[in-house]
Amino acid sequence: MAEQEGADSEVGKDHALADLLSPDDTRSRDEPEIAGNIGIQLQHMALSTWSISILRRLRDAFGRLKPQSILEVGAGIGHRSAWIYDLFETDSSTPQRYQLVEDGAKFAVIIRRLMLRHDAEAYTSIVVGNIDALVAETNAWHAASSTGVEVGTPPLEMEHDAIIVDGTSENRARHVQALLPFLSPSGVLFTVEPDMPLGNVEEDDKDGMRLVEGFNQWMKCIQATTETHHIAFMPLFGGTLVAMTKK
Repeated sequence: MAEQEGADSEVGKDHALADLLSPDDTRSRDEPEIAGNIGIQLQHMALSTWSISILRRLRDAFGRLKPQSILEVGAGIGHRSAWIYDLFETDSSTPQRYQLVEDGAKFAVIIRRLMLRHDAEAYTSIVVGNIDALVAETNAWHAASSTGVEVGTPPLEMEHDAIIVDGTSENRARHVQALLPFLSPSGVLFTVEPDMPLGNVEEDDKDGMRLVEGFNQWMKCIQATTETHHIAFMPLFGGTLVAMTKK
C-alpha cells in the first residue's frame, strides 16, 4: 500500500509540474512596458533573450508557484527580470529574496537601475561574477561552515523556491547540474533547452563543435537528472521551456 501511495505521489508531482507550465488565460498577453523598452535596448546592443512566448509562460508559472526565494543566473540587462518585477507589482506580492547573477559589471549597473525603478532593493541582491566560480565559492563556504570555521557569507544563497538558468548553450547542462542542489525541497529550476546543432559540423568549426558538445552534455544531463528529479518540457515559439523539481 505504501509503495502504491508513493507511486501515486510521484505521478501527482509529474502532473503538477506539467500544470505549472500551462498558460494562465487570466493574465495579460502583452509585454510589460519596461520589459519592452529593455527589449529595444537588447536589439541595439545585439544581445539575445528568451522569446516573448517563453517569458510569458515563465511569468505564468511564477504566478502559480509564488516563490519566496528566487535565483536568476544570466540576468543580462534585466529583460526577463522586468517581467518578474512586473508580476510582483501586478499581484501586489514580493518575495523574501531575489538574487540576480550577471557576469558583466556594466550589465549589473543596468540591472540595478531596474531594481531601483521597481523599489525592490529591500529584497533584491545583485551578484557580479562567473557562475562557475560563484558556485565553487559557495560550496566551499558551506563545507567550511560544517566545521565551524566559515568566514563572512557565501556569494550565493541556498534553498531557492525558483531558479532560472540562462547563458550560452554549450554551458547550459553544466550550469543546470551545478545549480540543482541550490533548490529548496519543493523548488523548481527553469531553463530553456540549448540550441540543437543543425546539419553536419566540420571538426575545424570550433563554434559548431562547441554547440555539438554542449547539446551532447545536455542529453547526458537530462538522462542523469531523471533519476533524481521530475522534468517537464513545454515547446513554445522560440524554444522549449524546461522545469525540474526534486522527486
